[in-house]
Amino acid sequence: MKFTPELESGVLIKRYKRFLADIMLPNGQEITIHCPNTGSMKNCLFPGEKVWFSSSDNPKRKYTHTWELMQTDQQHYIGINTGRANALAEEAINRQVITELLGYEHLKREVKYGSENSRIDILLTSRNRPECYIEVKSCTLLEDKMGYFPDAVTTRGQKHLRELIHMVELGHRAVLLFVVQHSGITSVKPARHIDPQYADLLEQAVANGVEVLAYKTALSPQGSLITSACKVML
Repeated sequence: MKFTPELESGVLIKRYKRFLADIMLPNGQEITIHCPNTGSMKNCLFPGEKVWFSSSDNPKRKYTHTWELMQTDQQHYIGINTGRANALAEEAINRQVITELLGYEHLKREVKYGSENSRIDILLTSRNRPECYIEVKSCTLLEDKMGYFPDAVTTRGQKHLRELIHMVELGHRAVLLFVVQHSGITSVKPARHIDPQYADLLEQAVANGVEVLAYKTALSPQGSLITSACKVML
C-alpha cells in the first residue's frame, strides 16, 4: 500500500488530548497533527525521535496532517494509524498472502452483525461454505521482545470477542486477525498484564472455535504491506 502523496517527516514533541500531537519540522516550525490511534500507544511515544505524517487537501479538515509512522532510535518503524490495518488486511487477502483465508469469492467491509450492535471489519463469503467473520486488530506494543495486544483496557475489544464466539455458535467461521505494525515484533501474545479480562475472553474464544492469526507488516515511509505470518502465543 503506497503512500500517496509521499509522507513528510518531523520530530515528535508530545502527544496530548488523545488525538493530537505536536511535532517540529526540519525547518524548525512546530505544527499540530492528527493522531489516529485510540490506544495508550504504550512504547510507541518517543519525544525527540522521528515521525512520518501524511497530508490531506480536504478543506473541511481542522488538522491537515495525519501521523502515520514512528521511527525509533533502534530504527524500528511503528504504524501509528490503526485505521490502516483493515485496508492492509483486505489488500493482503486479495493478494492471497494470508493463506488461511484463501478460496472465498466475495469480500465486504464494515458489515453489521452480531447481537451487540457491531460491525465486522471483513466478511468473506462463498457458495457452499460458511461465512467468515474477521475482526482486525493492530498490534504495536513491544515489550521484552514480545508483541502484546491490547495496549490498554479495551471493552470494545472484549465485545468483539463475544461477537466472534457467537458467530461460531451460529455455524459460521470467526477469525481474530492481528496486523502487526511494529517492525520489531515477531510474535504476538494477549496482554494479560494490561487487560486480564480480554485475555480470559480470548482463551474462551479459542476454546469455542475462534481462530487467531497474526501477520507482520513491512513498514516504510514509502508504503506498508503485509508480508508473512507471525507466531501467536496463547
